[in-house]
Amino acid sequence: MKKKAQNKGEIYIYGDIVSTKWDDSGVTAIDFKKELDSLGNVNEIDVHINSAGGNVFEGHVIYNMLKTHKAKINVYVDALAASIASVIAMSGDTIFMHKNSFLMIHNSWIITMGNSKELRETADLLDKTDASSNHAYLDKATNISEEELKQLLEAETWLTADEALEKGFIDEILGANQTVASISQENAQRFKTVPDDIKKDIVSKGNVENIEIPLKNISEEEMFQRKTIKSKAKNINLLYK
Repeated sequence: MKKKAQNKGEIYIYGDIVSTKWDDSGVTAIDFKKELDSLGNVNEIDVHINSAGGNVFEGHVIYNMLKTHKAKINVYVDALAASIASVIAMSGDTIFMHKNSFLMIHNSWIITMGNSKELRETADLLDKTDASSNHAYLDKATNISEEELKQLLEAETWLTADEALEKGFIDEILGANQTVASISQENAQRFKTVPDDIKKDIVSKGNVENIEIPLKNISEEEMFQRKTIKSKAKNINLLYK
């Protein structure tokens, strides 16, 4: 984040929405709040998004921080606003998409474990988090019904700028942008209907393994500890969108 002018700030959300940062590209709600506060008394904020989404609760916090901020919020989908990043995009008073960018919406999913009672409770939690996200979509996209939104979410829909404008998710289409959609191989495999153009770009960048742990300047002991933590995290309820 930075100040573009005395009364105007600029924010870049380029990377996954996470609860714990493994590298500098992750965006946490705590760090976001610190930097947002550092902008001080501004009247207008430009928010640029290129993210495949991530942690639902962190994303909802970021959405609420922007939605309740006194400044006018201009959101720019520079290449991709997918999953919970698409919810964050809905915080904008005015939302712009470049004509070669995408907005992707789908229902939340979760990594979990437990007995039958706990799993039923987890399903109830998913319904509640989806309902919260849906309010953000419907507050903006006044051209679609709740039933149509439900169908789009169940289908994991990748909206072009024209489609997003038609349905009322955005306000204006800008010219093509050179920014490449920020999506990892892991997300490309997790999502069901990733457009071919985005898949091809992942392969061309050689980002096949999506290594999240920096390989330079890290001791073997720290590397082992990070991998252990990451492995244990697979056994914890992790809610994604």
